[in-house]
Amino acid sequence: MKSIFFTGKGGVGKSTLAASAAWQLSEEGGQVLLVSFDPAHNLGDIFNLDLGHQKHRYTQNLFLQEIDLEKGAQDHLRAHLDLLNETYGYMKALNLDKYFKVFKYSPGLEEYAALVCLENVFAQEQGFDFIVFDTPPTGLTLRILALPQVTCQWLGHLAGLRQNILEKRHTVHNITGKYDAQGKKLIYAEDRDPVLQKIREMRARYQRVDDRLQEEDNMIALVFNPDFLSLRESRRLLDGLRELALAPAVAFHNKVNPAEPERKKI
Repeated sequence: MKSIFFTGKGGVGKSTLAASAAWQLSEEGGQVLLVSFDPAHNLGDIFNLDLGHQKHRYTQNLFLQEIDLEKGAQDHLRAHLDLLNETYGYMKALNLDKYFKVFKYSPGLEEYAALVCLENVFAQEQGFDFIVFDTPPTGLTLRILALPQVTCQWLGHLAGLRQNILEKRHTVHNITGKYDAQGKKLIYAEDRDPVLQKIREMRARYQRVDDRLQEEDNMIALVFNPDFLSLRESRRLLDGLRELALAPAVAFHNKVNPAEPERKKI
């Protein structure tokens, strides 16, 4: 299964080119999923449909989907609040639900929701020959593509911290017995600790996403226009992609007017 990310400055024509590529690939017989991660979705307008968070079958071979990042952020936050309540029962007294409306505006929540949605899209790849992505403008796209690497590094660090906690619990167990001062049983074995197991599970999940992005079957398609702002932002995007080892495989010089005189090189 091949994946293609159409990236570039807002307004350069990413949605149009992504839709055109998906249509052509599907007409050639491939099973194609066209996904928009851009909060200002255009796929519904292009195909004259009211699309949503779920896949919509447009033709025999072409499926369309507009990722709802707000819904993804709410689902992501709800899952983590549920995990906190499950792991730390005493926190139920804090009634975390009442903070939900505040938490949903937390910095970075939209990016992590997009990462979870990207993971879910890759999980659907069976049955598709191509997944074509229409991405948000430069800044958000770079953060989404960087998050698998960044998250894996942080989760690795958190796993180390949790292991230190378990080692200290083991010391307490040897000195005072298996219960703390409040009579609560201490878990110090790594294979029995739900927090460490969850951290390792999440790290493995996001590592699979990062591995998927690094595969040869993943392609970055840079779209730019013949104007100063587009070229400047494209250079910034190229620098960011190189840092992530995700150099574009192809570039589209879009909206070129052959009748215009040749522009001076910028």
